[in-house]
Amino acid sequence: AHLTSTLSFSLKGVVLDMCGVLYDSGEGDGVSPSVEALKASDLQLRFCTNETQATREKFVAKLQRLGFDICVSEVFSPAPAAVAVLKERGLKPHLLVYDVLPEFDSVDKTNPNCVVIGDAAEKFSYQNLNEAFRVLINLEKPVLFSLGQGRYYKETDGLKLDVGVYMKALEYACDLKAEVIGKPSPMFFQSVLNDMGLQPSETLMIGDDLVNDVGGAQHCGMKGIQVRTGKYRSPATSFFTPPDLFI
Repeated sequence: AHLTSTLSFSLKGVVLDMCGVLYDSGEGDGVSPSVEALKASDLQLRFCTNETQATREKFVAKLQRLGFDICVSEVFSPAPAAVAVLKERGLKPHLLVYDVLPEFDSVDKTNPNCVVIGDAAEKFSYQNLNEAFRVLINLEKPVLFSLGQGRYYKETDGLKLDVGVYMKALEYACDLKAEVIGKPSPMFFQSVLNDMGLQPSETLMIGDDLVNDVGGAQHCGMKGIQVRTGKYRSPATSFFTPPDLFI
């Protein structure tokens, strides 16, 4: 009720980012709006993450151990969406990812005709990036999928480069434009709205990333709230569209 009155619109659904909102990566404390309070309300609730270092099942199990009341069907992440796109278009990927490989088990990866990159962390070595580059550059019609396009994220030991940095490197090297699957892709946000059966104007996104969480949601017609936790930095980034509210 407080959020609805503050933002002056008919709120029926809330979409929460996870890392940096529910908890800081590697830490066990919830850091933002109470999931229990939201679930006890009349609002529909979904969770939207660009997390690709674990399967949804592993990620949800971790959050359940931390005390969050979350189930897999409520969580939207890039890897399952990417698998659906690959199958629909008959594409066979070269994967530069971390521990989401099991989610791609059902996809044919022989003689790849596209590249999929996720947050591969330390696996973003020169050798692995160059291998992905060689696959793309040797294709007549190269296709690059990026599971998100974040610039950086926060872990307990500080900020770390995210997948968007490496996506840009491959775009530049191969003179192509990547297809982003995950936030801030309008298609990704629309899949969440479709699942809730709500219009963008009835839905609120809460996240710590001004571009991918708040900006992506606002671009779809949703309201966006930025939390001052996770990767939040003071508004030196004022050239971006401002959030509808800070909390």
